[in-house]
Amino acid sequence: MDLYYLENLSLKVTINRSGAELVRILNKENGKDYLWNGDEAYWKRHAPVLFPIVGSLKDHKFTVDGTDYPMGQHGFARDMDFQLVKQNGKEITFRLTSNEETMKVYPYPFILEIRYVLTGKRILTEWTVKNPGEEPIHFQIGGHPAFNCPLNKKEKMVDSFLAFDTDQPIRYRLLNENGLLEDEVYTLETDGGLLPIDPHMFDRDALIIEDHQVNKVSILGPDRMERVSVSFNSPLFGLWSPAGKNAPFLCIEPWYGRADRADFAGSIEKRDYDNRLLPGEVFSAEFTIEIE
Repeated sequence: MDLYYLENLSLKVTINRSGAELVRILNKENGKDYLWNGDEAYWKRHAPVLFPIVGSLKDHKFTVDGTDYPMGQHGFARDMDFQLVKQNGKEITFRLTSNEETMKVYPYPFILEIRYVLTGKRILTEWTVKNPGEEPIHFQIGGHPAFNCPLNKKEKMVDSFLAFDTDQPIRYRLLNENGLLEDEVYTLETDGGLLPIDPHMFDRDALIIEDHQVNKVSILGPDRMERVSVSFNSPLFGLWSPAGKNAPFLCIEPWYGRADRADFAGSIEKRDYDNRLLPGEVFSAEFTIEIE
């Protein structure tokens, strides 16, 4: 691994140039790791960047100008080496640029930059997508950070809580066996925004929460004290832990895109949550992780 670091008095953050992925968040004050360690017995990743799609495609392909392009779940950026373009004590920026290989599977020129900024106990993740070409491009992007839950060895995930910055019931949808969005809407009833983590919450994979219902999600310990929080302004997000594995981590995923609907039929620009950039235009979005 080609690793880079951001560090201050409170945190030491490790980023892998492969995928421009956060791989460790160490709280120097209490010696605890907050980010999942990537144990392949459960899930080999830590906090991948999802691009140029989020989730799964209908029939595992998208269509551009009548041509089909196969693509696996969450796209290719998470498995590619980024270029380091800037680093100092407080921030670091990586870049991925379209090339001959990416154009074979995603026929759009692009520049993707991932910037991390460390301030106190907060880590800002900023995505920038640029269109350097002569035609519009279409894409999705999202985050997938996984947090240790429970944080302490003597605790259990089922004794922990999620907290949302709303006291309203939270509507969500699920994915079918092919990873595609189902129509049925379910509801999480919270106690003023507080939700105990149920052992069967992720039996059917991720919870997909749309319509800007929430802008902050926190993981609380059994003492109901906040351990880590994720703040975002994305139109939707996912909550996930591997089904049936009793995995000791939970993902809070801000998204600008999601899996296709089970009944989807159409070309790439017809996909839900499509982001379209005209030549020379720039897309920018961010989210923040904050440690207790």
